[in-house]
Amino acid sequence: MKLWTSIAAATALTVFSLSALASDYQAGDLSLSKTWTRATPPKAKAGGGFVEIVNSGSEADRLVSVSSDVAAKVEIHEMAVTDGVMKMRKMQDGIEIPAGETVTLKPGGLHIMFMGLNQAFEEGSTVPVVLTFEKAGDVAIDLDVAKMGAKSMDHGHMKHSKN
Repeated sequence: MKLWTSIAAATALTVFSLSALASDYQAGDLSLSKTWTRATPPKAKAGGGFVEIVNSGSEADRLVSVSSDVAAKVEIHEMAVTDGVMKMRKMQDGIEIPAGETVTLKPGGLHIMFMGLNQAFEEGSTVPVVLTFEKAGDVAIDLDVAKMGAKSMDHGHMKHSKN
């Protein structure tokens, strides 16, 4: 009996662990994956978030806003080098997700910007975020927290559906 109890507990833990690492979301024609952020120092005031968005539909959509309770302000930003100077700016009109294309929010480019953090992002945890699209609507996702300074994060391949 103890063996079966141990097997059941191990199976439950595995299922829980896989769902905790799940990183793929579906909303209409949009697929969101590679959802992650970096760990921040305890008193950090800002952080970035990253996601890959694939539009398999025949019409463009637009990421118009981002929200989260972990920061006083959350915006969509672009980082770019202009005349040898790195500049970051808010994307006032959001980001177009063209039909049949992939848009990747990643370090050094388009990204989610958390300002006025309420808490540190701790490696191994998740950060809840809601992405708002013109057509697909609100999509709640979790950003997996990688180590400080990470350039990317490996992810699982489970799927989530928008409710």
